[in-house]
Amino acid sequence: MSNPLRPRRFDLIAFDWDGTLYDSTRIIVRCIQAAVQDVGGERPTDEQAAYVIGMALMPALAHAAPDVPKDKYPMLGERYRHHYALHHQDLSLFEGILPMLQTLRDKQHILTVATGKSRKGLDDALHQVELRGMFDGSRTADETAGKPNPRMLHELMAEFGVSPERTLMIGDTTHDLEMAHKAGCASVGVSYGAHGTSEFGRWQPLTVAHNVPELHDWLTAHG
Repeated sequence: MSNPLRPRRFDLIAFDWDGTLYDSTRIIVRCIQAAVQDVGGERPTDEQAAYVIGMALMPALAHAAPDVPKDKYPMLGERYRHHYALHHQDLSLFEGILPMLQTLRDKQHILTVATGKSRKGLDDALHQVELRGMFDGSRTADETAGKPNPRMLHELMAEFGVSPERTLMIGDTTHDLEMAHKAGCASVGVSYGAHGTSEFGRWQPLTVAHNVPELHDWLTAHG
């Protein structure tokens, strides 16, 4: 059991969105696959489509569809957004996320989002799940640099005056953990999202949580 008088280890906690807070991995994979097929590309496997989750949209789609010519990239992005719009009402937070976030707020952590989503996409999601006011700040791939470039973490740390040693990044992909490593921050991986954990070790996360209650418990005890 954690000591309630124990000082915080981390002042700023940055969360990835899709696959970490938001249960969207399977639908994003299907939307990527459908978009690639719509423009005449070979359907990526589930693993290939899941690998690019967390990256900025166009680099992600280009990586997932290496046989699609560059002049079709705008159409590829349009088709992805079309398919995603058909399903966004089906998406929700993982069970247990809201109580976990409230616990962290009660402990006065600065809560932020660092995501490969667009600004519009994140704002729509925050509005839909009634999370406005839960987060103190956020960065999206279209307003800074996509993962694993550490720029979005650097900007969040600068905005709140927090050092890398007092910052924690939480995510479900190697892109998240690599970004944290490049920014000089600690990280925690979660195994219930887009990537398996076999490649997590090289980025030295403090722990890997296998479900939301496990993540909640770890943050309560060690955050």
